[in-house]
Order: sequence, then C-alpha cells, then structure tokens
Amino acid sequence: MTNSPTATQVLGACPHDCPDTCSLITTVQDGVAVKVQGNPAHPHTGGVLCTKVSRYPERTYHPSRVLRPLKRSGAKGSGQFEPVSWDSALDDITARLQAIAARDPQAILPYSYAGTMGLVQGESMAARFFNKLGASQLDRTICAAAGGEGLVHTLGAKVGMRLEFFAEADLILIWGSNSVTSNLHFWRYAQEAKRRGARLICIDPRRTETAAKCHEHIALQPGTDGGLALSIMQQLIVHDWLDHDYLARYTLDWKKLRERALQWPPERAAAVCGIAAAQIEALARDYGAAVHSGRRVAIRLNYGVQRVHGGANAVRLIASLPALVGAWRQRSGGLLLSSSGSFPVQKAVLQRPELLAGRTPRHINMVTIGDDLLRPASAAFGPAIEALIVYNSNPVAVAPDSARVVQGFARDDLFTVVLEHFQTDTADYADYILPATTQLEHWDVHSTYGHTDVLLNRPAIAPLGKAWPNTQIFRALAQRMGFTDACFADTDPDLCRQAFGAKVDFDTLSARGFVTLDTPEAPFAQGGFLTPSGKCEFFSQRLADQGLNGLPDYVPNHEPAGSSARYPLAMISPPARNFLNSTFVNVDSLRTSEREPVLEMHPADAAARQLEDGAMVRVFNDRGSTLARLRINGRARAGVVNGLGVWWRKLGPDGTNVNQLTSQALTDLGGGPTFYDCRVQVTA
Repeated sequence: MTNSPTATQVLGACPHDCPDTCSLITTVQDGVAVKVQGNPAHPHTGGVLCTKVSRYPERTYHPSRVLRPLKRSGAKGSGQFEPVSWDSALDDITARLQAIAARDPQAILPYSYAGTMGLVQGESMAARFFNKLGASQLDRTICAAAGGEGLVHTLGAKVGMRLEFFAEADLILIWGSNSVTSNLHFWRYAQEAKRRGARLICIDPRRTETAAKCHEHIALQPGTDGGLALSIMQQLIVHDWLDHDYLARYTLDWKKLRERALQWPPERAAAVCGIAAAQIEALARDYGAAVHSGRRVAIRLNYGVQRVHGGANAVRLIASLPALVGAWRQRSGGLLLSSSGSFPVQKAVLQRPELLAGRTPRHINMVTIGDDLLRPASAAFGPAIEALIVYNSNPVAVAPDSARVVQGFARDDLFTVVLEHFQTDTADYADYILPATTQLEHWDVHSTYGHTDVLLNRPAIAPLGKAWPNTQIFRALAQRMGFTDACFADTDPDLCRQAFGAKVDFDTLSARGFVTLDTPEAPFAQGGFLTPSGKCEFFSQRLADQGLNGLPDYVPNHEPAGSSARYPLAMISPPARNFLNSTFVNVDSLRTSEREPVLEMHPADAAARQLEDGAMVRVFNDRGSTLARLRINGRARAGVVNGLGVWWRKLGPDGTNVNQLTSQALTDLGGGPTFYDCRVQVTA
C-alpha cells in the first residue's frame, strides 16, 4: 500500500509472547519507520494495539540498541565490551564451538524462548544448526508447558473455542487472566458480550485491572484453582446442573471424576481457597443453572493458573467443566486456554530433525538452568555445560532462582554467545553479543495461541547498523562449521513458505498479511475430541501408563499456606502493565510509566509489619531478597503479595528482581515453572 512517493505502509505481525498476535501496519517515511499501528482489516486486531507495541519505533531506534558485534573486554557481568567485525566474531565463535564439539557436542546448549514467537526467527535455522551439531536439546517449558499438558490429556490438544464467539456468551469466567493488560483483543469481545447483558466473573488472587471491571471478583489463594474447580463440580452434581446426555456420549470415566468431586463440598474448598463457601455456591449456580436455562457459558482460562505445583491438574479440572454442563454444544460455550494446536505447522520441515542422524542428545529443562549450569560432569547428567548460545531470551532476568542463574552465567570457563537487541542482564555475561534484527527488519510467519489466524511479517525497513536476522547468524555459523546440507541455504522467504506448506495459501497470506484457518465453529458439539478415545478424558490412560495419576486432583503447592512461619506470605509475580516479561523494560516511556519495581500488599498485612504505602521494602526468603516500592492499592488479598515483574535486574534498586525469590521446583506435569508457588517475608 502506498500513500505518497516517499511514504509506504508495510504489513507485519506482532512478534511478542501474547495470545493476541496482532496484524501490524508500519508506516515508513524515507526508509525510516515512523509509526506502527494495528491493522483495521484484521478482525481480531481491529486497528487497536496495546501501549507496548504501539511504541515499537521507539524500541527499534533506541539509542542503546546493539548494532555491531561486541566482544567482552572486562570481567563477566561487568558489561564491558569492545566492537569487533562479524568475521572476527564468527571465526572465534566457530573455533570455540568446534573445539568443544570435538570432545562432546552435548556440552553445547542453546537457550531460547519467546523473544519472538515467529516460526522463522524462532526455531528454524537455529534448530537445524543445533541438530546438525548434536548439541544438547532444550526443553522450552518456561511459560505454558503445564497448561498445555493439562489440555492434551483432557481435550487431546491445545485447542478450544474460537475467540470471536466469546462476544455471544451470556456468562464468561475469566480465570487466571488479566485480559485488559495481557489479552486486550479478547477483552474487546468480552466487553461486547457485556454490553449485550453478559455477566463477567474474574477468578484471580489479585484484583487486577480486569477484575475491577468484571461484575464479580473471586480472590482465591494462589495454587488452589483445582480445589475450586472440584467444588464447582460437586455443586453441579448435587443440584443436577449436568448434561447427562453429553456426559454419556462424549466423555470418558465420568463416574471416577464424579466420585472425586463429591469429596469437595464448598466448605472444604473454601478452607483451601481462602474464600467464602457461599461464593463458591453462587459461582456454581451461575455456571450450571445458566446452561440449564439455555444460556451460553464460556471460560477464558490463562496461564497464571498453571505456574504452581499442581498447575496441570488444575487445568485438567477446569477444562473438564464445559463437558459436565454440555457447554461445548454452543459455539459461544466451552473454554479457551490455547489455540496453538489448531495450526498445521510443518515443524519437521522447519527444524529438520533428520540432521541428528540417529543421535539422541540429552534434554535440559530451561527452568532449571541455574542448577544445570553449575552441575559437574557425571554419568547421570552427562558433560558439564561448556558453551551456551542464547537467543530470543533473557534468562538472567526471567529464569527462576536468579542468584543461582547469575552464579552459573558468571563461570569463567563458560563460553556464552548472546544474540540480542540490547545489552540485557544476560548480555552482560556474554563473551560475544551479536546484534539481531527487530521485527521491523526481517521476514517471519506466525501462528498464534489466542486466535486461529496465520500472519506474515514483511521487513518494513533495512536492518539498522550491522544487525543480522537470527537466521542469517546461524547460516553463517553453519557455513563456517562446514555444514553443507542444502537446507542451510534456504532463504527467509523460503522458510516462511515452508512453515505451513500447502496447508496455507501463501499468495493470500502475502497479499492480506493474514489467513484464517478453516476450523469448526463448535469444535466439540458432538464429541470429536482429539484424545485417543475421541472423548473428553476425565481419566487419562496415557498418564496412568506413565505411573502417574490418570484422574485429575487438587495438588497443593510446593510451598503451601501455613508451611513456613518464617515466610508467611504467598507471592505471585504477574507482569507489570507496561512490560512483557523482560521486554520493553528499557523503553524509556514505558519504564517511566512503571517508575520502579512495586510490591502490592493488603492493608492488614502492611499494618502488622508497621509498613506504610510508598515505603521501600525488602522482600526475602531463603533463596534471596529484592527491594521494591510498597503499594497498598487494594489489589492484593490478605496473605498474598504481588511482586510485579519482570524488571531487568540492573534497573532495580539493588541489582535484583523478583526472580531472586522464585524457585526451580517444577509443575506436576510438563516440567513447567512454579513462579507463583513462592513464600516470602517483607520488612522495611
């Protein structure tokens, strides 16, 4: 699209870890991106962007952007670097990797996550490179692994309602989601339903911006969602708010789940969840009686629920609720946690697992990187990690138990390469920082996990300075390593086409910027679940075959309420409104809005500690401590503090952030993190 001889508009896609995956229009004037806006032609974006992404030019042209390769010139962590040429950097990196690989390529570990959600700049050429090398494999579990496993073992895949049909619902449970700040375009559909008369109920330990705008807020204790779901089931059974026909036709082992649910009357759940039994009874009535009266009920579940020990079981229980009442019969009923399983991504084509050539490298969980970087070689673990290649992630800031993470990254004998836009906390510990392009400067193609559209990103401007796309960096390394397989010559447009192959019309995608998948309006109206049985599996034989509990249950936190007199407060660490994980923390206008790290506390908890609003407080446990500004703003429930994240450590008042306090303990399924399963104490 052309506005004038010197101004053009380029279609793109938001790359960030958000369910909305917006379609973007970048206005370019004389080769400079001057504006990024939402694409009004894309129904889910509707011309609207969040505050963060609307500032994308500010991020792209930030004065501290890394625009040339840098080599460490000071001690690790000092942040001291000197510029070098690409040839010099790549030659040295190649020599170091070749020497390590000659001993054991598994001593080399890639570390990446969702700095971009793109299929091309994420895990295409990089995966090919590490597969050919035979490096250790990274289990990328730090966000959604537990919830994904919960869905897979209940519905059969990461699928659910189509986003747009929430607008037709009569009751929406927003469970573990601050949609106003982290799922804005779902919130637009929820608001449409609200204007039509729908009731909105938010279930969340924190009185979020979303909770404040709903008809009701249920502020349960962190990690007790499974107990609440079981008690809702108990009430559905007792009052016979069930769809017996749906249960008989389309579910597996209802009798087993029924027996378990009957053990959870509201009084038991109230004691566990820290809420009133009457509130549970009313919630179950709202949910069950609505369906019986012909109204449509929908659940928007999000990932906050699963960042505790029992996260996967909680998701399994919540995902079972729509089948009990037959909510799936309506296109505007059911549940959505993730839609990512709807996308026919040609993962093997992109990543080329055949390059492993029969090798089976070890797997390392990214959540436990703090411990794993400090493990010596052993028969059980394998070789010590000697080299770390970090891209699309900032683990020193975002990984749990960050004192251990810092200790690992500070090893003098660890060779670390970081592909980055900025000199992050992680980049400070690098031996080399390689300048990567932003979304405005490269090709990519995107699936999503919040709706069912494929999006294409075209480069709007030329790469700034000497920045290269991730793909180009890994192609160059492959060439120097002597990898001659034809797949390393694939261009980025080639990779965009390969991502979906013939399953998505690339000409349409190229012309419009997005293509909507052909998915059923009511996916489970007549069963058709993607499980082995074809039914909603209340009991999973696959889990039982692994020696695990096939029937979902309430699983208490690793650090439950009452478990520690020294650390009496539960802490959750949801994202600050103007940040997305650790991205955007260094964008001046957004950091100015946040001002400084904040800890929210209930007035009674503050009074018991003689703390006043605005005080600088120390939050601590056995893993470490961090400083934050106290806010007594009505958002924290009694017994729970909210440490808003994720700040770069070096921008915090004492060089730490909330992940100084979180643990490397894992979830019940999926090996996910337990960021919200954390107990602390607070003092002045």
